[in-house]
Amino acid sequence: MRPRVGRLVTATTSAAAAAGVSSALGRLSRTRPGGSRWQRTNHAGASVTLVEGPIATAAAVAGLLVAAVADRQPDARRTTAAVLAITGAGAVGCYDDLFGTTQAKGFGGHLRALRRGVITSGMIKIAGIGAAALAAAMVDRPQTGSPAARGIDVLVNTALTAGTANLINLFDLRPGRAAKVLVTAALLTPGAAPIAGAAAGVLPADLAGRSMLGDCGANALGAGLGIAAGRLPRPLRLLALSGVVGLTLASEKVSFTRVIENNRMLAALDQLGRPLPATTPSDDPAGDGPTGTGDDD
Repeated sequence: MRPRVGRLVTATTSAAAAAGVSSALGRLSRTRPGGSRWQRTNHAGASVTLVEGPIATAAAVAGLLVAAVADRQPDARRTTAAVLAITGAGAVGCYDDLFGTTQAKGFGGHLRALRRGVITSGMIKIAGIGAAALAAAMVDRPQTGSPAARGIDVLVNTALTAGTANLINLFDLRPGRAAKVLVTAALLTPGAAPIAGAAAGVLPADLAGRSMLGDCGANALGAGLGIAAGRLPRPLRLLALSGVVGLTLASEKVSFTRVIENNRMLAALDQLGRPLPATTPSDDPAGDGPTGTGDDD
């Protein structure tokens, strides 16, 4: 089998496995949606479950393991790094979902709270995602080049993984929005097929407003996307990191929802697949969701 065909087969198989796992677990969760701690009120005032996050995280890991088995020359370092990043980001995201508070909003808000000596749950999550991203970057660090170049690559990959995990969370404010972004970006990123599959598997329930990714799912799949992007050539990685940083900084001042609603094409894509039009007010300038499960961190 030619290498290109082999990679295509591996990507397709891993994406299908991840989609199948997330879809199956999603159907199971309808009968067991979790206790009250897992329930949130979304932008439309409806009750949704956050179990989609752990489901998406488990599905992404399953897809990665299938990819490792299907690949004729599996890369153990790459798989280990991806699992570290996804599970680490998912774990601290789950902590923030279940036990987090809303005393600070946005990255800047958490930093201001820290300067006052207040350690917010969001800051704990940020530190945890950063640690998981660094551990993953160290495991999958380049094996060639000068020590300085390898060190720079580790720092760039750490920032890219952590930044992407946070950025995806900023889109989790309307049904299906974050999952659509994940599927689109993952399909364009080599090695991210399991992320695309995991997001696609939970997309129907997310669009229907029955569940949401929350911090757990958005951070986990975002970290997985960032890890995959970490294998791109350095110029592309730096370009991707610039985009992630730029959008994150913009989110502190501009509402993504307002931008989307004011653009006809973006609004149509955002609404695609939802049963009813969204008629709620736009988010505040910092883009903070009313439930604290969107871009509050």
